[in-house]
Amino acid sequence: MRSFTRVRTALAACALSGVLALSGCSVLGEDSDGSASAGAGEAGAGADDAASPEADVPYDVVPLLKPDKKYFGAAVEGAPNSMKGLDGYTEMVGKQPNLIEYYAAWGDGFDATGVRNAWREGAMTLMSWEPFDTPVADIAAGKSDAYIEEYATAVRKLNLPVVISFADEFNGHWEKWGTKDVTPEEYVAAWRHIHETFIDVGASNVIWAWSPNIVNPVKSVKLEPYFPGDAYVDWVGLIGYWTIEEDGAFDSVFGATRDQVRTFTKKPMILLETAAMAGERRRADIRNLFAGVTADDDMLGFVWFNHKKRADWRLEASPLALKEFKRLAADDSFGFDVRKP
Repeated sequence: MRSFTRVRTALAACALSGVLALSGCSVLGEDSDGSASAGAGEAGAGADDAASPEADVPYDVVPLLKPDKKYFGAAVEGAPNSMKGLDGYTEMVGKQPNLIEYYAAWGDGFDATGVRNAWREGAMTLMSWEPFDTPVADIAAGKSDAYIEEYATAVRKLNLPVVISFADEFNGHWEKWGTKDVTPEEYVAAWRHIHETFIDVGASNVIWAWSPNIVNPVKSVKLEPYFPGDAYVDWVGLIGYWTIEEDGAFDSVFGATRDQVRTFTKKPMILLETAAMAGERRRADIRNLFAGVTADDDMLGFVWFNHKKRADWRLEASPLALKEFKRLAADDSFGFDVRKP
C-alpha cells in the first residue's frame, strides 16, 4: 500500500515533531495560546481520550482501507460538529452510522471537534472539500500552499483517521471545478499537489477518496484523464442517485461507471453519496442498494445523503421505505466500530 509514501511520511513526521517542539507554532483550528478556536474546530474539554495514544506516530489507516464489514454511512444536517441530528438518524434507522460525511469549502478550518465527536461514537468522518472560490489551477500552482500546509498540520496533530474527497463530481459541468472551467491536467495536478503537501507534513492519517459522479448524465466525459494515479488515491467514491431516469437496477445506476473505472484502477470503491428519490419505487431501490453493495466484495459500503436538496432524499419522507431500510440495515455485515476494524 504505497510503501514509498509510508516511508516518506515517517521521515516527515519525525521532522515535524521536532519543528513543532522548537517553534511552539499554532496550527489551523487553534489560537496562539494553544486553546482551540470554536470557529475552526474546537477540540473541547476532555477530548484527549479520543486521540491516538501514540501521537508521535501517524495513525495507521491501512486496516480501514478495506475492512471485513461494510461501511454504513450517512450525511445528516449538522453532523459531525453537532451529533444531535445523527443521534436522531441512528434512532430512526436502528443502527449507528460509522462513516459521517460533511461538506467544507476551500478555506474553511479543519473541524477537529467533528472528527473527535464522530470518533467517540465509533465513526470516521468523510469531508467533501469544495473549492468554490479558488480556481483549481491556482491550487495546482501553489497559490494555496500556506492554507494546505496549515490544514494538513492540523490533521496530523489530531492524528485520527479522516477521509478526504477533493472537488468531487469533477466530471460534471454543474460544479465550479467541473468540466466547463477545469481541464483534466489541472485537476490531476491540484490533487497530487494537495496529497504531496499532506505527506510532506506527515499527515498520512488520511484516506483519499477520488469521487466522480456516475457517468450516466455525462457519457462523453472519460474518467481516466482525471485519475491522479494509484499512488495518490485510496478509494474510488462513486456519487449517484436512484432517480426516475434509471430503471432501478444497481447496475443501471452504477455499472457503467464501475466498469469504466476498472479499466485503469483496482482501488476499492464506496458509494460516497447516494439516495433514492421518494415515491412508489423507493422501497425497491433501497433493496437494490443493499443487495448491490453486498454482492460486490470491492464495494466498501455507502453513505446515504439524508438531506432535502433539489429533492427530498430524507428517509423519513417515505415511512414504508424507511421501514425497509431499517430492516436491511440490521444485517450485521453493515456497520462496525471504526476504532476496532
